[in-house]
Amino acid sequence: MTTVTRSSDLACDVLVIGSGAGGLSTAITAKKQGLDVIVIEKEEFFGGTTAFSGGVLWIPGNRHAKKAGIRDTREAAIEYLQGETGVMYDEAAVEAFLDAGPRMLDFFECETAVRFLPTLYPDYHPDAPGGVDVGRSVVAKPFDARELGKDLARLRPPLKTITFIGMMFNSSSADLKHFFNATKSLTSAWYVARRLVSHLKELVLYRRGVQVTSGNALAARLAKSALDLGIPIHTQTGAKELIMAKGRVNGAIVIADGSEKRITARRGVVLACGGFSHDIARIAKAYPHVRRGGEHVSPVPAGNTGDGARMAERVGGRVDIRYPQPAAWMPVSRVPLNDGKFGVFPHLLDRYKPGVIGVTRDGVRFTNESNSYHDVGAAMIDACREHTETAMWLVCDHATIRKYGLGFAKPAPLPLGAHLKSGYLVRGRTLGELAQRAGIHAAALEETVREYNRGAARGRDNAFGRGTTSFNRYLGDAAHKPNPCVAPIGDGPYYALKLVMGDLGTFDGIVTNTHGQVLKDDEPIPGLYAVGNDRASVMGGNYPGAGITLGPIMTFGYLSGLHLAGRIDVHATTSQLRSVA
Repeated sequence: MTTVTRSSDLACDVLVIGSGAGGLSTAITAKKQGLDVIVIEKEEFFGGTTAFSGGVLWIPGNRHAKKAGIRDTREAAIEYLQGETGVMYDEAAVEAFLDAGPRMLDFFECETAVRFLPTLYPDYHPDAPGGVDVGRSVVAKPFDARELGKDLARLRPPLKTITFIGMMFNSSSADLKHFFNATKSLTSAWYVARRLVSHLKELVLYRRGVQVTSGNALAARLAKSALDLGIPIHTQTGAKELIMAKGRVNGAIVIADGSEKRITARRGVVLACGGFSHDIARIAKAYPHVRRGGEHVSPVPAGNTGDGARMAERVGGRVDIRYPQPAAWMPVSRVPLNDGKFGVFPHLLDRYKPGVIGVTRDGVRFTNESNSYHDVGAAMIDACREHTETAMWLVCDHATIRKYGLGFAKPAPLPLGAHLKSGYLVRGRTLGELAQRAGIHAAALEETVREYNRGAARGRDNAFGRGTTSFNRYLGDAAHKPNPCVAPIGDGPYYALKLVMGDLGTFDGIVTNTHGQVLKDDEPIPGLYAVGNDRASVMGGNYPGAGITLGPIMTFGYLSGLHLAGRIDVHATTSQLRSVA
């Protein structure tokens, strides 16, 4: 490694490696404290996994809930997290998160272009001690991405499979309701027509939608804030190795335009590389279904290959695989594309709808399909523990698929023919024929549907209690009575869609203290921080509510930015954390 200074070399106070919510929240906070910051991103787009996400943050005690008159307490949040994380409960990290989370939200809404809206999301286990039916989750406010100017082209587009001709939807917005009702309501038909005309105009002018929502809006707002502050975001610039001198990390060797350059960082380097969802070697050890030979198909950006974990390990950091669930599980389906490749569809909505059930290859149900994606994923891994393949099949009748769609297959009036031809969907005139074509145990599937229908005819799920929690009902069909999540499977033809395991990001990660400093033998490595999915999750391998990834990610990014600027002492107590402006 050369030590000669080149004209292309750079220097700053803080170097952030990665441009998702973790990296950008750290960068913006540090810059606001007067530090000189550079952000690098190895891919051609900025925004990281955040740009693919729902853009929801779980922040107990946030001001949006207080303004709406929603009553919640810090003690209730602690009780909830203690129950959710169990033996993995980290008191110091939870205290720091709950103290700083509302302040972080206020900081970004008051000092930057980032804005949030309240949601009606319940906690994922609202009936557990300390759980709530509403108030802890907020979502990024929609954004006109044209405000990014020439940098619009560098904003990571949303995940293709969850858009309609590139148009984004927010699951809690009016959009989906109008699109589902477009053939039944003149009001909805007019709404959809206007949305389509506006979107097609955007495609002509900008080659993408510019009215962005969800995580794309959050990524755009963070990037806008960073760029407005003069923080450069160097895309297509990857970190090769950290620079150590006298026991301190003081920069990195990076590769841009095919050549190496040195970036010196006087205060520190922040690893924000997105976790290790696409690190084949590491997930083969960390993910139980992959260890036994199963398939894993993650919808997160392909660049999340564990770069931060490897760089931390090379200088003495530790990446523990210790949580009961090492990642945020997401059941996904593989969508055949025209070029012979495939897309990945995350199943966020269809499982909640009445008339859709999920079975294993053995033809049996194994969980409440209307639980969170993570809970269904964990149950799926457990249900298939005796099999090499970890998979489930969503099954429904013709009326249900035409009303709600199934995965990437859209509801009427959009046709199903292409999905049947590609093999994405399997159809059978009878349940037995469907099972034979899908590779499911036929007699067991028929018995499963008979048993399910006995209760479903009265709006009950006798086996798993589907629709009995506010969270189950939130994403069901409110117009379907008496249970928005339960309806009998009626007459054929019948449809099946195969789901395999994916993830929304890793929970296990680099071991840090509450300020994000990477630890070696329980002591901070001077000058090295980790944020985002590179850092081990405060949730201990569990998924308590909507936004439990991005909420802590931005909160701890905020705390790391303050610490880099000397605003929090390394041994700060909880009371000192509370005093930070």
